[in-house]
Amino acid sequence: MRPIEFIRREIDKGLCLLPDHMDSREAVLMLLAISGQESNWEHRWQIVDKRNPSKKGPGRSFWQGEMGGGMVHGVRTHRATRGLAAGLYAHFSVPASDEAIWTAIETNDPLAAALARLLLYTDPDRLPKLSDEEGAWQYYLRLWRPGAWTNGTPAERADLRQKWEGYYAQALAQVSP
Repeated sequence: MRPIEFIRREIDKGLCLLPDHMDSREAVLMLLAISGQESNWEHRWQIVDKRNPSKKGPGRSFWQGEMGGGMVHGVRTHRATRGLAAGLYAHFSVPASDEAIWTAIETNDPLAAALARLLLYTDPDRLPKLSDEEGAWQYYLRLWRPGAWTNGTPAERADLRQKWEGYYAQALAQVSP
């Protein structure tokens, strides 16, 4: 799936469920870059064994929300997002429980996109400006807390950082005027 198609089909559908002020080029850039980093814009569950891609890891959706993580649990309980999250669950008839949300985001792309945007909203800092790739990387690390980074070797971390640069550049090209 090309990034521009991803923006149109998944991110835009999710953002239109939220207040207008949450829809910005900066938000789309972050959502696109993060979903590229997490799933290469193609995997709705975490691939833990490349030889057996049907074996599911703990991450679900293009943004790889995990049971008990920020996208599944955090936005449901955070003071800045719990009301908006409750509205999303009601809209999609998803019970407000970690298990139900985690299950739903695997196939409900608009819900997953909206919850990913709400997770970004929980950060007290503003979204990084367009072309602030390092700021976006730090924002991503802070909110998604990828285990591959936390537990990775220096070489693995360098690979992840390089991968981010590529996804960020593709995302920036899609949102730049």
